[in-house]
Amino acid sequence: MATDKPAASMRRPTIPLRLMLGALGAVVLIAAGVGAYLSVAPEDRTARTKQPPEGFPFRLHSAPRPVPNIAFEDGAGRKLTLADFRGKVVLLNVWATWCPPCRREMPALDRLQQQLGGPAFEVVALSIDSAGLPAVKEFYLETGVSKLGVYIDKSMQSTSTLGATGLPTTLLIDAQGREIGRKLGPAEWDSLEAVRTIAGYLNTAAKP
Repeated sequence: MATDKPAASMRRPTIPLRLMLGALGAVVLIAAGVGAYLSVAPEDRTARTKQPPEGFPFRLHSAPRPVPNIAFEDGAGRKLTLADFRGKVVLLNVWATWCPPCRREMPALDRLQQQLGGPAFEVVALSIDSAGLPAVKEFYLETGVSKLGVYIDKSMQSTSTLGATGLPTTLLIDAQGREIGRKLGPAEWDSLEAVRTIAGYLNTAAKP
């Protein structure tokens, strides 16, 4: 019995839906990457392209930048601002207990504070947990973090004020309260290269 099926040579080739979606996703990612690159100031764009492929991935600015005087609380509920830390170099790390990369890097920040912390330098780990003090204290106890102070911004306003586009975001702030470097994403803060980078800056800043 004859059928009405079209001949194989007449069939139109079809592209699997998942391949089409994959290709569309790649185009979107490429376009987003190009847009992000073009949105960066030319001098910053140059600095990023010159970043060495290996080593401690912390980019220092070509010149210090002003930092908004954000407000937060310490573990005792005292009101503080960044101005309270003037006179010492601060590594300001904006994080949260619900952020997996933040959780992973906190012990390294704790060890960095143990190595370099003192009158001239402090790691200020600023939590934006809406649960506040209990969440941070529980996390510190759970992970053995003991050298870092407890600093909290339950309002989460510091993220937008500082222009933090993701967590964790870390700013290196000089003794005059100016931003001299920034890192988006986690890092091995207690690695030999990290300690050398920050200690080298501290030694340079201490010179008259």
